Amino acid sequence: MAKTYRVHAISLGCPKNRVDTEVALGGLPFAHVMVDDPAGADLVVINTCSFIAPAVEESLAVILQTADTLRELNPRPTLAVMGCLPARFGEDLKKGLPEVDVWGLPTELDVLPGRLAEALDASADAPTGRRASTPPSYAYLKIAEGCDHACRYCTIPSIRGKLISRAPDGLVVEARRLLDAGASELVVVAQDVTAYGRDLGLSDGLKHLLEKLLPLSGLKWLRLLYLYPSGVTDSLLSFLAGAGRPFVPYFDIPFQHVHPDMLAAMARPKAADADTVIERVRKHFPEAALRSTFIVGLPGETKTHFQAVLDFVRRARLHHVGVFPYHREEGTPAATMAGQVRRDVKDRRVAAVMAAQRAVSAAILEGYVGTDQEVLVDAAHGEWPGLHLGRSWFQAPEIDGVTYVSGPGVAPGKMVAATIEEAKDYDLVALA
Repeated sequence: MAKTYRVHAISLGCPKNRVDTEVALGGLPFAHVMVDDPAGADLVVINTCSFIAPAVEESLAVILQTADTLRELNPRPTLAVMGCLPARFGEDLKKGLPEVDVWGLPTELDVLPGRLAEALDASADAPTGRRASTPPSYAYLKIAEGCDHACRYCTIPSIRGKLISRAPDGLVVEARRLLDAGASELVVVAQDVTAYGRDLGLSDGLKHLLEKLLPLSGLKWLRLLYLYPSGVTDSLLSFLAGAGRPFVPYFDIPFQHVHPDMLAAMARPKAADADTVIERVRKHFPEAALRSTFIVGLPGETKTHFQAVLDFVRRARLHHVGVFPYHREEGTPAATMAGQVRRDVKDRRVAAVMAAQRAVSAAILEGYVGTDQEVLVDAAHGEWPGLHLGRSWFQAPEIDGVTYVSGPGVAPGKMVAATIEEAKDYDLVALA
């Protein structure tokens, strides 16, 4: 009888990385089970992120900590590292981490499983297919790899390459499998979902794909991450408004900045100003939940430039905001720009934006108190029996707040009707 191997996986970074981890594990051509403890594994797989300096530091720390844990074991588990870190740093990284037995790039998902089998000297067995690692309620559907934009601060094109859209029919098959496995929500992800299909010669590629996905039986919510401002057109919004549910009117639009001087310095794709884009969305979806991210402290950012972001956050009333200090990433054009901003200044600007957004978020969530909402239940609370972690339609998994829900029939994977009883700064409390 063939051996069943114990596999432990760590996936760092974005949802797109998580999908890569799931694909790599599902492609393993030998019998295996997943285990929670790396010390009890035969194979440990770490999928890394290297988008910005803190992500690089986290990835390196996890690799070193894991290697240290495994070092004293006999036999020592095989350690594999995949993803963006080796893609960005290549041979220099490999020389500095001799503890790693197997390496894999994001472009090697088709050959990495075989490489791992060879390292384990494992007997061949049929791959099981993508192994979802999300809660039973939702799954990510990655529709494209890479990016054709040339933002001056961004490392993604150099790590992940140009836009490569996945074939629509293959995506429909994968979506069907995810729904058949129990997911109620599909979270469609790409570096820019509005760019989907351009490399395939598709006209209105995202609309073409959604026309195939939205009618799938069992799909209760479909969410799009992320829509570049340049792609949020009246044509797309009109299509989405006409499509109706299961599309949820949640728009994650990474503006990154709002002042034209800074947008030009960033080399962001040409788009209408942020206020116009927001107005356009709300014209089609008055109830829309909006999310955005901003980068503060780009070289040359003055107090006036920053104040434009702060004023926008206060008046735009976005449901969710993420803000990051600019990181000087080697190899990007922005790294050599004049006018680098001090770290303490960047930190103060981040704090100011988050303080402003905290008040906005609290006020928006207070408006839901007393309303009835559908809540998709992700997991049981780890400490309070009967309490569960769920999400209302305006809360995306992993990046937004949650809805704490309790009551009869509440269980992971269920969609329940609940009344919002209480609002906090970022979370809600509901009773089913």
